[in-house]
Amino acid sequence: MATVSDESTSICSHCDRAIPSANIDLHYAHCVRNLERCKVCGDMVPRKHAEEHYMSIHAPVACSLCSEKVERETLDVHKGETCPKRIVTCEYCEFPLPAIDLFEHQEVCGNRTEFCHICRRYIRLRDRYVHETSCNGISDNTVGSSRDAHPAEREQPPPRRPPPAVARRHLLFTIAITGIAVILGSLFFQRKAGGDELH
Repeated sequence: MATVSDESTSICSHCDRAIPSANIDLHYAHCVRNLERCKVCGDMVPRKHAEEHYMSIHAPVACSLCSEKVERETLDVHKGETCPKRIVTCEYCEFPLPAIDLFEHQEVCGNRTEFCHICRRYIRLRDRYVHETSCNGISDNTVGSSRDAHPAEREQPPPRRPPPAVARRHLLFTIAITGIAVILGSLFFQRKAGGDELH
């Protein structure tokens, strides 16, 4: 028994799909009655679910961080990549801050200096990675800060700032203590307000 593989097809003028020519009239009647094209994305969706499709995917929603209106479908991308108030960390000090403030913060933070124990010079944090790859231990007095000229400072390097892990732990500890103080304060306030109502 041979099967016909050369069945001709026609394009449905409503959904633009290729349909076997023998079924095109029946398909078209069903398609027009039950499906509609989304005006935003162009997908064919059942008529009874068109409003639900729009509300769940395309309806504008306000970002909880910056209040900008974005499509619901792109809200996660907006919050993670483009929202100006999303939290990012400084590449120099790992301090968390809103993305809108990052450039200004890094301009200041990147200009801070650290002492290089190999060449015994002060290096700006923004130049640290390039310096570490090219540092050969030879001090070049023509470039660097004016602090390089003082031999007493060369002999005694400055105290190092705590590593980022210590700073992060300190920050988390501070946040935890603040949170506990807020909770205790609100409980105290509620108890005091409840006591005033009884009198």
